[in-house]
Amino acid sequence: MQDYIKFVESIKRKTGIDLALYKEAQMKRRLTSLYEKKGYKNFISFFEAIDKDRDLLNEFLDRMTINVSEFYRNSKRWEVLQQKLFPKLLAENKRLKIWSAACSTGEEPYTTAMVLSNHLPLSQISIIATDIDENAIQRAKVGIYPERSLAEVPVEMKNKYFEKQTSFYKIDDIIKRTVTFKKHNLLMDTYEKNLDLIICRNVMIYFTEEAKDQIYQSFSNSLRPGGILFVGSTEQIFNPTKYGFEPEDTFFYRKK
Repeated sequence: MQDYIKFVESIKRKTGIDLALYKEAQMKRRLTSLYEKKGYKNFISFFEAIDKDRDLLNEFLDRMTINVSEFYRNSKRWEVLQQKLFPKLLAENKRLKIWSAACSTGEEPYTTAMVLSNHLPLSQISIIATDIDENAIQRAKVGIYPERSLAEVPVEMKNKYFEKQTSFYKIDDIIKRTVTFKKHNLLMDTYEKNLDLIICRNVMIYFTEEAKDQIYQSFSNSLRPGGILFVGSTEQIFNPTKYGFEPEDTFFYRKK
């Protein structure tokens, strides 16, 4: 236990990432399996290695941030966004300001661009996408995905915007150009203002209640009145009014 506390303190000094704000049992389990696989006996020796080895640091960040994603994940929710919410938002503002937070390897912001392309030309779509993990961001910029990531992509979108390369698919540059990727720490960095839509899905489950509270409040401050927060299917907000939200649809919240 003591060596994990010391590890948390050392990582915070080195990277600015506070592992104490993540659920401890899950994080310890994930990182213990990594250091054992790499041949280290405890968190102290693991940190000493991370401190000297940039590749190992990146691998640690990869493991910490759980890069599991797919296009059109929970596709019914994307249908609600396309059919109900984008028309409402576009009626209020023709140039939407959209942020895909904790975007992992890019499936989510690229899905957002494809969904919005049903309402606007791609040349008018601009999405900010952020993640704490630089490796994930680099993979997102490359835009090559295994077939399983595309399981829920509508056939017409798959044919239009993806090119098959052996067992992988490459997303079209015309979609890639709609997204700007940046590194961002949800618990440390400043948030953009006057956003129309924030998408942050399947990430909050890894944070403590204290950290969730902080992030939801920051999201609320970041949205314009009438802006929408889109969360994951296990992340219903039970007290939305606390953050100035009201339910708009299942897993969508509108800022009052």
